Amino acid sequence: MDHKHDQTPPPWRLFPFAGTAFKNLFSKPATTGYPFEPAHYPDRMRGHVRVRIEDCIGCGLCARSCPPGALQVDRAAGSWTIHRFDCVQCGNCVNVCPKKCLDMMPGYTAPGPVKAVETFTRAPKEPPKTPPKPEDAKT
Repeated sequence: MDHKHDQTPPPWRLFPFAGTAFKNLFSKPATTGYPFEPAHYPDRMRGHVRVRIEDCIGCGLCARSCPPGALQVDRAAGSWTIHRFDCVQCGNCVNVCPKKCLDMMPGYTAPGPVKAVETFTRAPKEPPKTPPKPEDAKT
């Protein structure tokens, strides 16, 4: 009878990850204590798009340059909308904005149960005030 197939493999083959698990028991954690410790973002991190809507002229160049189509501009309503889930943080919108009202903020968009869509609306411009007309002096 051949007993070659009845032999048990050496112990190091039974537990291939035992060395890694043992090393991790005595080493420093690889993760951070978020949310109890503040997150540290690496240099050159793109982050997320922020708009200063009061400076926006509604030209729509940002929306036309957005590869995934995450931006919508409504010039008539004075609104700027971003679909945060669709945005890939490429920065094209920031680069083409003629008024430089878009920039990339460090950090990530907060997670949520639904896809985030944010709309910013510019406050209506007040008409210029005209000085009061002097009343006609009647004699």
